[in-house]
Amino acid sequence: MTRGQNLTINGSGNYPGGQYDKISIRGDGTINTDVECSAFHIFGTSEALENLKTGSVKVFGEAEVKGNMESEEMLIMGTMAVGGRAALKKMKILGTLDVGENLTGDEANIKGTISVGGDVEYETFESSGGFEIKGLLNADKINISLRFGQSFAEEIGGGMITVKKKSNSFLPFGKETGMLTAKVIEGDIVYLENTKADIVRGKKVKIGTGCQIGTVEYTNELTQDQSSTIKTKTKTNL
Repeated sequence: MTRGQNLTINGSGNYPGGQYDKISIRGDGTINTDVECSAFHIFGTSEALENLKTGSVKVFGEAEVKGNMESEEMLIMGTMAVGGRAALKKMKILGTLDVGENLTGDEANIKGTISVGGDVEYETFESSGGFEIKGLLNADKINISLRFGQSFAEEIGGGMITVKKKSNSFLPFGKETGMLTAKVIEGDIVYLENTKADIVRGKKVKIGTGCQIGTVEYTNELTQDQSSTIKTKTKTNL
């Protein structure tokens, strides 16, 4: 990453883009053009009117990038919005992330919520929060813990897909549990709980508790919990 001078904003104002070392915003700052930096740390409110490329991102306040974004590592405790596409190699979301187009990277760890207007593609995707993905969620390993609320993806594809309900420790007596909804879920090994899907495909498929599935297509093995419904079961040969 190209090194430049630091940019520290404690008050409010508009600043040019370009190449910086570290950007730290504790007030209210707007960056007018493309910006590239080694670290982008937001404790207040920031707005980048075009594209952002950075090594480390930490958002404790509110940040918005109108264009596209690239980062090596990201931690969001507050809220962040990216208008275009986002390439976030290693991200941890404890707050909220909103991406207008596609989201890609290596490792995704979501304890808060994400909303994505396009596809999501990662090597590993772990969520114990909530998500709304209007396209395809694709990862080699997908591990989803449903604690509360509704999570949605148009399609889900991967090698190993695990979806489990998880009791909410903050509401030990509450009846609310999370639910995942997708049109198509396809993987090599698929285990589902609390899931609604039109089609599930896999080599080895296990339908656990609380599921409503239209069609299951499997090549090797299918097991089903008695509390779940599957309308059509089809064993296929590769």
